Amino acid sequence: MSERKSDACLRSRERERVDAGPLAHARGYGILLALLVAVLALRVSAADTGALSGVRHRIVVSTDIGGTDPDDFQSMVHLLLYADVFDIEGLVSSPYGPGRKEHILQVIDRYERDYAKLKTHSEKYPTPAALRAMAKEGALDGPGPAGVGAATEGSNWIIQCARRSDPRPLHVLVWGGIEDLAQALHDAPDILPKLRVYFIGGPNKMWSVDAYNYIEENHPKLWIIEANATYRGWFVGGSQSGEWGNSSFVAVHLAGRGALGDFFATQLRGTIKMGDSPSVGWLLRGTPDDPSQPGWGGKFVRLWDGRKTIFHRLTTEKDQAEVFGVVEFALPVPSGLDRAHTVKVMFDNRIPAPVVNDGRTLRFRFAPRDAKVWPYVIRSDFRGLDGQAGAFTAVPPPVARTSRPSAVHPNWWIDDPDTAAAEGIHPGAKSVNRWREDFLRDFAARMRRCQSPVSP
Repeated sequence: MSERKSDACLRSRERERVDAGPLAHARGYGILLALLVAVLALRVSAADTGALSGVRHRIVVSTDIGGTDPDDFQSMVHLLLYADVFDIEGLVSSPYGPGRKEHILQVIDRYERDYAKLKTHSEKYPTPAALRAMAKEGALDGPGPAGVGAATEGSNWIIQCARRSDPRPLHVLVWGGIEDLAQALHDAPDILPKLRVYFIGGPNKMWSVDAYNYIEENHPKLWIIEANATYRGWFVGGSQSGEWGNSSFVAVHLAGRGALGDFFATQLRGTIKMGDSPSVGWLLRGTPDDPSQPGWGGKFVRLWDGRKTIFHRLTTEKDQAEVFGVVEFALPVPSGLDRAHTVKVMFDNRIPAPVVNDGRTLRFRFAPRDAKVWPYVIRSDFRGLDGQAGAFTAVPPPVARTSRPSAVHPNWWIDDPDTAAAEGIHPGAKSVNRWREDFLRDFAARMRRCQSPVSP
């Protein structure tokens, strides 16, 4: 090729590059954008270490099923439909109230009726016999102000599971009273590094405040998520229109779908609550090792200090304490009162608090589950004490406090106090209900397994 022709070709190519410049750039940006989206998708996928991504988590559930709130029946149905993606090692009845192991077995009975169909979808569903064998009776009574008492079948089972030769952590999902976990830690503190706890707090903490207080004071390094209000996002807020409503979802997707679906539909008049299911959702989709990351079970922040308030006198409405915190009363023993006298305190006319008399101090605790005024009255066979009353006001914590993570509790997580994450009065609930259609759609697909087996 001559030099002149070569120059002409080069100039022609330069013109083509100049003329095609904007289009080439646009194509380049488009390719770049596609690559970026692909990379981000891969990063999200890589970050998801939930069970639905193929990671099998070991779990023990501690539940107050059959106790004061029937929503545990709903959550147990939900759990068993996902039993093929977990290694379930224990189902412990840890109630406040009348709940017992027999109520866990009632749900397993329904599971057994659907088991043949479920098995066609996955060989990893545990047998009904295996589930019955791991159902254990936990604490039947509160331990009193000490927070711990005698070992139970349930607390011993937690210890046994935690000590198994398995490199994976043991996730303890506490749906009710936390007494059995407290007893297990008391009797076998060596299991603490193996545990990952998701505690549905709020009302459960209110009933189990003494056991909670024991854990917080004696095992501050425990890895725990304390969900006092975040869990409410499972049934409050989010997409509630059409088939996603709390009642319509049950009617459209659950009722008539196997024994488990029908059983679910009989609870709470066919309305979704499933208040304990966020603990399962936490392990299904998200990053269970990092509570600061989003997932079906919520998104949390590190615990702060100063959540416990101690009063050495009877209080009035002007006295304040942190909502979801621990309020402890340490009152001087009045002259003439001895340990033979009975003393108990009733909060809000319905919640009893046991009192311990050490000879110098009357001590009792309470954990307020709502920001409001909490009245209380003392009942005693000692005339100088009976009928004395007081109140205090539970309030949200100040930002100055919540913005400083606790150095004492390095692995303790709690509801995000940011108002942007709240659903109404419920801190952190939006971090769950943002996924409502996702987790309900998946639940509906699981429930269809009870109705439609896979053809061989």
